[in-house]
Amino acid sequence: MLILPLEPTDDRADPVFKDAKACRLWLEQLQLTNLQLAHSQLLHQISELNRYAMEGLERLNTMEMLRETVGFVQEDYARKLVDKPLPLSDDETTIFMSIVQLWQAMLTGYQRCLQFYIFGENELASHGALICQRCLCYGGLEIFEYLRTRYEFSPSLWRQIHELHAYAEQQELHGIEVEELGFRTNCAATYARTLLACYSNPAELTRWQLQQMNRWLSTWSSSLAISRSYKLDRKDAEPLAVDISGEQGLQRADEVLHKDAMRYLDMVPMSKLLRVKAILLQQGQTPQQVGLGDQYDSHACHELLILLHQNWCENKHKRLSQRKPTSRVTELVCQIEGIHAHLSQKGKKSPKLDKLAIVQIETMGYVPSSDRQDTKADHPLEHWLIENENVIGARITRTDETGRRFKSRQLVALRSPKSSFMLASIAWMVVARDGKLQMGIRFLPGKPVPVRISAAGINLARREALAFLLPALPTVRTPASLIIPRGWFQPGLAIELRQPNDDFMALQLGFSVERGLDFERVSFTPV
Repeated sequence: MLILPLEPTDDRADPVFKDAKACRLWLEQLQLTNLQLAHSQLLHQISELNRYAMEGLERLNTMEMLRETVGFVQEDYARKLVDKPLPLSDDETTIFMSIVQLWQAMLTGYQRCLQFYIFGENELASHGALICQRCLCYGGLEIFEYLRTRYEFSPSLWRQIHELHAYAEQQELHGIEVEELGFRTNCAATYARTLLACYSNPAELTRWQLQQMNRWLSTWSSSLAISRSYKLDRKDAEPLAVDISGEQGLQRADEVLHKDAMRYLDMVPMSKLLRVKAILLQQGQTPQQVGLGDQYDSHACHELLILLHQNWCENKHKRLSQRKPTSRVTELVCQIEGIHAHLSQKGKKSPKLDKLAIVQIETMGYVPSSDRQDTKADHPLEHWLIENENVIGARITRTDETGRRFKSRQLVALRSPKSSFMLASIAWMVVARDGKLQMGIRFLPGKPVPVRISAAGINLARREALAFLLPALPTVRTPASLIIPRGWFQPGLAIELRQPNDDFMALQLGFSVERGLDFERVSFTPV
């Protein structure tokens, strides 16, 4: 029997609404103009309702009454976290945690209903599939909130939805269709949606991409089959596996040991669906015509379809795991001004790490504050630990207890002991459960040279800029390029480049090779 993590009800609980009718009247009077207050009131009243003793069917009807308003307020409130650097500030963390708590409160309300269903309440006998689907839905929304905010979630959330799916499967409720907000779905599809969202390399996707993917999965996941066995077809997408008795999500089926608790997701239908939609967009059809919703940006939709196919159907996870594990201290600086200062050796340098500090970072993950020398440089170097790497990129974790906040696709520079700086772009970020910031970085080719560039005939604010010259790498057929501030580039623009030894070069900018958050990598030709 499914054991639900529920506290006993409390006779002292006193929600302002005690049935569905009173809930509807309260919602009609709820002021949504003050979003923070509305969110706080919803969280408080639903939490109070969860402590209140009431009949199962009346509770179910009340929870159903709350769904639309809760969804609207949650989505609006979550916009306060859009485009925020990591780690979140204290105020932003408070908003994030209150959003998570409201999803959990909705889940707890439906778990109360499920408890009555398990105990055999006659009035709920025909609502088992609906209740299980709602539990899986809100358990999944709680996980999704962590994904789009880029915070690592507890393995207990995996256990929560695995156990719910196992119960729905045992009771043969997993395939029964129920009405969701605007579409039909079932328990298995709702469960698969969360599994695939977590397997999409979510830390590498933008918030828009994550939300768009979640909308698409709402309808796509109904075509997926979750079964106890699988057939391997080397010519198409390989199946994915999940252990419903474990504490993690999907894995490659050929990398797990088969057991009774293992379930398999056939990815062939999803692979075909993604490829067909991508081809139709390439042929000129609009996202609406292809069934991708009311989006207007065909290029963005096509790019997301390709990324999802790579993540779900092309063994990208296996390729990502083929980096060489290591444990090596590195120093990091961000912002073009700070990077330029350190490369030019004109900024105040951070003190070198001694052998004791390196050992402390590798064993404890940080240098105790009593042993650390503070730096007063405008752009201090931070201490990070490289955990795995290859020639393309690396995974790093900050070992300093505090530091700057970062955004994806931001320019950074790294330097290990006895080596020179390398430029890199942040590919993904996540805040681990211990509060430490982790990043995936992608190296920019070549040893950077700090230079200054200037151009005549443009406004004074953009006339001069700090930049970096990346030399040509003939062995990998990579031509020389420039890293310049974002928004400075103009095709064909004539510029003058001043090198560290004060030599000047006349150049003409060519085309944009790569565009980051605060930088652009561009080609050039000497004049």
